[in-house]
This record gives sequence, structure tokens and C-alpha cells, in this order.
Amino acid sequence: MKKTSLWKDDAEASRYPFLQEDLNVDVAIVGGGITGITAAYLLANAGKSVAVLEARDIGGSTTGFSTGNLYATVGEMLKKLQLKFDTETIHAVAASRTAAVQQIENIIQGFSLECDFHRRPWRLLSETGDNDKLIEKEHKACLDAGLDAHLDSTTPLPFNISKALRVEGQAQFNPMQYVKALAARIHGTGCTLFENTPVIRITEGSPNILHTENGAVTADKIIHATHSPKGVFAIHALLGPYREYAIAVKLNSGSYPEGIFWVRSDSNHYSIRSYTSRSGENYLLVLGESHKVGHKTDNEICYQNLEAYIRDRFDVKSVDYRWSAQSYKSADGLPYIGATNDKANVYIATGFAADGLTYGTLGAMIISDLILGIENPWSKLYDPRRHNPLKSAGRFIKESIHVFMDYMKDIPYKAEVDRLSGILPDEGKTIDIKGEKFAVYRDEAGELHQVSAVCTHMKCIVNWNEEEKSWDCPCHGSRFTVDGQVIEGPAIVDLPKREANNQH
Repeated sequence: MKKTSLWKDDAEASRYPFLQEDLNVDVAIVGGGITGITAAYLLANAGKSVAVLEARDIGGSTTGFSTGNLYATVGEMLKKLQLKFDTETIHAVAASRTAAVQQIENIIQGFSLECDFHRRPWRLLSETGDNDKLIEKEHKACLDAGLDAHLDSTTPLPFNISKALRVEGQAQFNPMQYVKALAARIHGTGCTLFENTPVIRITEGSPNILHTENGAVTADKIIHATHSPKGVFAIHALLGPYREYAIAVKLNSGSYPEGIFWVRSDSNHYSIRSYTSRSGENYLLVLGESHKVGHKTDNEICYQNLEAYIRDRFDVKSVDYRWSAQSYKSADGLPYIGATNDKANVYIATGFAADGLTYGTLGAMIISDLILGIENPWSKLYDPRRHNPLKSAGRFIKESIHVFMDYMKDIPYKAEVDRLSGILPDEGKTIDIKGEKFAVYRDEAGELHQVSAVCTHMKCIVNWNEEEKSWDCPCHGSRFTVDGQVIEGPAIVDLPKREANNQH
């Protein structure tokens, strides 16, 4: 079994240079996933000079760990948004997301991109009668939103269901193959892509400057296309970071069902789809087991639960891949897309929850229109400065309490072990050494990897992620390697290295 996403393993390696000199452009984009690459395409196509700075490889972060599903509905449920806002809002949400899926299809057809794009129905299923009312209410909300929605009592799945909602005209593709193929088309056409180029500092002003280890990019406009904006923003207080888990399995017999399937089972939510790799291998993907970042140490149980769930319903031959992905939920259920200030020099696109491929594309469309001075029908709906306490109070309070509790549990700080010798091989623990908080991992060879336990974003204390061997911040979702390098999240600066001997 491979501990990586099916998409990453099925993609060709890209080889773009890292930034080695200073550069001046109209627009600098931080992040080379679907949001950043789509924005780069739209802006370069309109005549703007663009630079994309990706910390790792193009498409290799959040985009490469998604499900590859594209749909007009949302994980928040349209009915819930309708009750929180109104029918006009959910109609606009569905219309904007439908336009984003169409934009993806237009790009694919325009460039003849090979990325396994197919139009497929989306289904929301109830296995027991307990969720039938939810299905019926969501069906009505879908109709109110202008979608081609139907109620069914059967599905192509090999297990019984109580009721199903079906929405026609949705889509699936290979997200990493799409982003890499689009990137190859735009590189060198008014747009320059840089890989392995993490931004280590941002100076906002007129102009803006993005600093890297080997050069700086000066730009009139900055787009944060990193799922959560880099640095410290007020918007971070309105975001809840979550992780979900996925496995890809092969079946012994039976057909692989086509379509997007969301299954409501008790309090859990699972997403199922099939995929045929470029080598012709068939896989069934299942994703679920969501939890807040840094709030679960034994992540292995999440994979075990996914495997048990899918084995109960399909004749599974083998589990071939497993991976996890991060998402950020907004306070009111709608993402934050647009300018962060009246000067409109800095743009963000965040709070997509688990609907990021479609929202990422939509975010690129809205931001590129704002930069180009084109009126966009949905810019006000998703404006990051729209915050309405009445619409977001419940989730905002919940997320704020979580963050507050994460701060408070570390004051006073309680170390997990008293001495370094108490940390076993392949184990990570926090420890207090002479009043300083250490995050220490002992690898299987017995070597210690010691870094500060204080997150460089906003000073919360990181927690150990056993499955992924990472230090995760429970406050705003930053994640670091055992040696302190930033993996993802709003943090820009690595965790500083520390050193203490085994006598402590």
C-alpha cells in the first residue's frame, strides 16, 4: 500500500525552475494548485505578467489530495445555507459553482487536455430512514437553487439505500493531471512558474514584495492561492482547519460505480467515486472521517474506519493507496474570495471546506475579474470583508472556543514527557527543557529531531500527528515536518531547531 494520493502517483513529474533572481511582474501568485494556476491562466491570457511561486511541485499540495469531484452543491448542504441566508443566495451559489465547472470544461476542451474529465450525476444517499427527511429537504433546496434534481429509491451501488437525491450534469476528473497540463500550457506565455520556491516573507505596500531564499518578486498585486492565506490575517479567526482521510481500493468482482456518491451514515459523511488510472487499473475511492487539525493523535483509526466501512459494502481485494487532505471551513458556510483591503493589492481565496476544486476555480475567476476591472456577478457574495455575525455566530463561536481552549491548555504548559529518554523510537512528544517548549521526534534509528513546539504563526503549541509524522497546530492548521519545515497552513517561518542532550 502506498501512502500517497492516487493522483500524485498517476501524474507525470513537472520540472519548473526555482526562483534564482529578482523579478518584477504585474501579479504574483503564492501557490500552484488549481486556484493559482487557473488565476495565472486567466490573467496571463488577458495580458498581465504573472509569476506563480509554489513551495513544492505544481498541483502537489491540496489539489493533489482531493477527490476529483466537481459539483454545484456544497458539503454545507444548500438547505442549511438557505435557512441561514435565503433562496437567492443558494441560487447564486449553485450558479457560480456551475459556472466554475463549465470553466474547467471549457479550458479542457480549448487546450485538449487529457485529464479524464466526464460529466456524471451527483448523489446524496441515506442508508437508513433516519436521514430521509434531510434528503427530501435538500432535494427541495436543489430545486429552489435551479438544479436538475430528482429523488430515487435505488442507486448503482451494491448495497441497499433508503432514499437518494440525484443532481444531473455534475463532473469528475483527475485534478492533478488537469492542473499540471494547464500549467504546461501557460508557462512562458506571459506567465512564469516556479517550483520549490517557498515564500518566507511578504512585504505589503506599493509595490508588494514576496521574499524567497534566492530572490524576490515585486508585484502590483498579490494573490494568496494557498488554501489558507500565508501570514497573519484577521480572516484566520473565522476559519476552522479540518483534515479528512481517503483510501483507494481494488475490488475482487463487480463493477465500479460511476458517479459522485455522498453517503450519510449515522453521524458520518462518506464520499465515494471510481477512477481508471492511465495504466488501465480500476479503483474505488472513499473519503471521510473529518476532524479538526491537531485534535487527534491516533490518526490510524481514521483509515481503519474507512476500510471497515468500504469492506462492509464492497468486495474489496486490496487497499492500494491512502492519504489525507486539509480543508478550511468558513464561519458562515461561504468561502472568502476577493480583496483584503480597499487598496485592492492583496487577494485571498479561502474557506472552501471540502468543495475546493470548484471553489478554487471560482475564486480564480472572481479575483482575475477584480484585477482586470471586470464586473463579476458573485464578487459581493464571497467578499472576505462581508462578515455578518448573525450568519456566522454558531460556527464562529465554536471555532473561537476551540482556538481559545488550545491556547489555554498550554497555559500553564504541560509537557508529555519529563525526559528525552522517555521518547520511544518513531514517537513524537513535547517536553519542557529549562522553561522552553520542545517538540521532539525520535526516528527509528534512535536519532532525535528537536524543534521549538511554538507555532511560528500565532504562538500556539503544536501537537504530534502519529500517522503522518508531522507537528500540527490545533489553532489555525499550520503543519510542520519533524525537522520543522512548513508543510502547509498560514505559517511562513519554519519551527526553529533546538538541541538538548538525552540527560534532560
